[in-house]
Amino acid sequence: MDNQRKTWFVTGASQGIGLILVKQLLAAGYNVAATARNLDTLREAVGNETSRFLPLQVDLVTEASVGEAVSKAIGQFDAIDYLVNNAGFGLIGGIEETADAEVRTIFDVNVFGLLNVTRAVLPHMRAAGSGHILNMSSVFGLISGGGWGLYCGTKFAVEGISEALAQEVKPFGIHVTIAEPGYVRTNFLNSGSIAYPAHPIAAYEILEEERRKHREDVPGTQVGDPEKVAAAIIQLGTMSEPPLRVLMGSDALQYANYKIQLLQEGIAANKEMTLATDFSQYR
Repeated sequence: MDNQRKTWFVTGASQGIGLILVKQLLAAGYNVAATARNLDTLREAVGNETSRFLPLQVDLVTEASVGEAVSKAIGQFDAIDYLVNNAGFGLIGGIEETADAEVRTIFDVNVFGLLNVTRAVLPHMRAAGSGHILNMSSVFGLISGGGWGLYCGTKFAVEGISEALAQEVKPFGIHVTIAEPGYVRTNFLNSGSIAYPAHPIAAYEILEEERRKHREDVPGTQVGDPEKVAAAIIQLGTMSEPPLRVLMGSDALQYANYKIQLLQEGIAANKEMTLATDFSQYR
């Protein structure tokens, strides 16, 4: 494969996994169009701007901004072979204490932004009869926990959207992969990538402890290596038949297996009620 001819479009590229991925792609000889909220921050973070790197300042929740960015990428590189929907942020807050505006903001970026980019890129992939969309979910798109309901809700949405999309675009020669990392050792927890409710409720002591733990205890202890996560994403792009889902990290595997166990136990425990809701002739 001639990497010089392949183009990746990566969102959320100014820090974390997105930035590391862009640097690895450029080092491997790919063309890269990368988006961020601030163009100067992105240029400074990547450095060594070349003709193979197109930095783009994009508001992902605005269709016109996304469409303009995709057009610029097509104009410079003629194609988008790989789309990595990486942009997103976390929120640690209980369901009751998270205001409507805060909920809408995280869904705007993590879900509707992903949809905006995907819709803008797909016509070009369909015309080419090929392409690969890699959506950055999380193992927390499979299992949820107190304090993470809204973040997990966005990732659950990404899972469902991606699973359906994979079936819809398969006839056009387009692949979809959902990446499901566990905790990865980036600055995600101690940067602008994590949000907290403006009006926490004191009665939820367990949620305040969850916030404290993720501010003070977790950073620096995550098992996931972001360099290896980025390399795995590139490896997925080289596969002729890439998987729909791939867990990344031993902790992700543990969480996923625990969710499978909970589902199996719950299904077995409630089987009588499950079958009792059919019309009698189907039992």
